[in-house]
Amino acid sequence: MSTTSLDHPLLLSVHSDDKLAIDIPNTAHQVSNDSWIQVGIVLGTGINSAFALGYAGIIMVPLGWVGGVVGLILSSAISLYASTLIAKLHEYGGRRHIRYRDLAGFIYGQTAYSLVWALQYANLFLINTGFVILGGQALKAFYLLFRDDHQMKLPYFIALAGFACVLFAIAIPHLSALRVWLGFSTFFSLVYVCIVIALSLKDGLQAPPRDYIPETKSSGIWATIGAAASLVFAYNTGMLPEIQATVREPVVKNMIKALNFQFTLGIVPMHAVTYIGYWAYGSNASSYLLNNVSGPIWLKGMANIAAFLQAIIALHIFASPTYEFLDTKYGIKGSALACKNLGFRIVVRGGYLVITAFLSALLPFLGDFMSLTGAISTFPLTFILPNHMYIVAKRKKLSLLQKSWHWLNIFFFSCISVAALVAALKLISVDSKTYYVFADL
Repeated sequence: MSTTSLDHPLLLSVHSDDKLAIDIPNTAHQVSNDSWIQVGIVLGTGINSAFALGYAGIIMVPLGWVGGVVGLILSSAISLYASTLIAKLHEYGGRRHIRYRDLAGFIYGQTAYSLVWALQYANLFLINTGFVILGGQALKAFYLLFRDDHQMKLPYFIALAGFACVLFAIAIPHLSALRVWLGFSTFFSLVYVCIVIALSLKDGLQAPPRDYIPETKSSGIWATIGAAASLVFAYNTGMLPEIQATVREPVVKNMIKALNFQFTLGIVPMHAVTYIGYWAYGSNASSYLLNNVSGPIWLKGMANIAAFLQAIIALHIFASPTYEFLDTKYGIKGSALACKNLGFRIVVRGGYLVITAFLSALLPFLGDFMSLTGAISTFPLTFILPNHMYIVAKRKKLSLLQKSWHWLNIFFFSCISVAALVAALKLISVDSKTYYVFADL
């Protein structure tokens, strides 16, 4: 079986002994190259990114124990369900849909193709912005461990994080090429998760009773709605078809294995650090938990550097659909080290990340970006579209009860999406009045 789609300018027909030919759209990146466990680690990298260090403050503080725990568990189950729906449609209609927009366009038409591409691009761009902010915060926290003069401001560290992301984007041509870097990503995740859990447990055992009561005033209501958007941000699957494109045959079966890995073993570190962090610091838990913990400087420094390095790798995953679009559009082929290809990545990917880093430094409100991302793109891409596309694709095979269930999901998450959008804009408006641009948060 071929594992790349560069052999034909339009489509490749993939044949197997017991299946009809499956067409694969043209792409400059590798297809059907990775094992399900590698894809599972890619998915786990997204869930256990350094964003997880913020969920105690961003999700648990507004929602409290009951709302936070129930919300995270329910969003895990619902995200797995919606992701499985998308995975089952990967070979729908006799062709592989290696991009989310391809699947939407095949089912609905050209308008849906363009709309989904816009939503997905906004989703991934905001996530990438968040990772650059996160990398800058980790570098600043590391700096403040050794120097407390505040001469270096957060925008400077965001610029350094953006530069590091540019170097990594130039060095790694496509998603499948991560390979050994996924091992490093897992190691970095374990470093900061284990350190945060250990130091939080120590602080929690030594601290006086904490306040765990969520806010109930007007501002607290907006924060609560924003936290609901952050719940789905934690399990963002807005690029699932692009990730599934990399998995080996049988594509659907292997992808479901990867999803099961992601939503069982893969979510344990994120849940653990979230609950333990909230238990230790209560309503004082910050949007970057390493700012709360106390302990040896060298240990906290190691955790911050691990968070910074992991953010670089994780950003590359969520930027890969944009890179694939640009590489395919401009016909980038051959060796990744060829002068033309190297120059293209320097100019195009570098330019994209420079813009991302600039906007990250301009408005570094990490929690608000998570809420906004969840509202405008994660809800539609993760919950609303998968249910509706499944109804359209399987309408002749679904019972009335099954169709009603999917329509209920569509209606419910559409309402939540609108409410979350209003809340996110409200929070950004408040923060924009509180802080100047290029704020040193």
